[in-house]
Amino acid sequence: MKQTILLLAFLALGLAACLPLATPLPPLPTATPPAPTASATATIVWFPPTATPTPLPSVTLSITPTLDLSPRYGALLLADDFGETSEWSAGRSPAGSMTFGQGELTLAVSQGRGYLSSLRHGTSLGDFYLEINASPGICRAADEYGLLLRVASVQDFFRFALLCNGQARLDRILGGQASSPVPPKPNAAVPPGAPSTSRLAVWASGKEMRFYANGQYLFSVRDGTLLSGGLGVFARAAGDGAVTINFSDLAVYQIAP
Repeated sequence: MKQTILLLAFLALGLAACLPLATPLPPLPTATPPAPTASATATIVWFPPTATPTPLPSVTLSITPTLDLSPRYGALLLADDFGETSEWSAGRSPAGSMTFGQGELTLAVSQGRGYLSSLRHGTSLGDFYLEINASPGICRAADEYGLLLRVASVQDFFRFALLCNGQARLDRILGGQASSPVPPKPNAAVPPGAPSTSRLAVWASGKEMRFYANGQYLFSVRDGTLLSGGLGVFARAAGDGAVTINFSDLAVYQIAP
């Protein structure tokens, strides 16, 4: 048995000597890192070039002088403190009453949508500047009060009105037909409601008339249909409520050239 084992060992050694030697595998290629590629780096331009500005054409501003519309007037022609009651039409009518108080003429409209007017007797004005106080005691919404100007007849005159909602207007009545050269428009110079007092003023020269309230210019018109005539005051109720207006301190002056 021992001999058998030795024989087998001997045979194994012989076979091993006859086998070809194992050829070693070639080494794996070594990875060569690629050569670094230069990456583009943005160059910061701290002062970038700018286009040369094209000069704009020079503009010369012309200043238009503000038109002076303040009234220019001269000597006093007429002053009326309403102490002489015979100089104005007064009395009662279905629309209300026109009465005199202390230094004032009061027009009290009691009829719904009623209208009252009082004319100064024996007065005819062409070119003039006048002022008068108008003081609403009862007045609301579109109720009106103001002046009748260049009255040629009961059907031909201008009517300058302040409205109790803070508006002003000018109407022209020719042949009994009314038109509005200046329709109602709001104006801060016109106090709304009552009680209040406004100083109405009119400057008239030929075809041109300028209208003011409380020292502020309102509007102008040029109209040659009526160049002279009488003077009056009026009050009108736009609704069913009563209207009461007091007029006082009338002054009429010559106009300055």
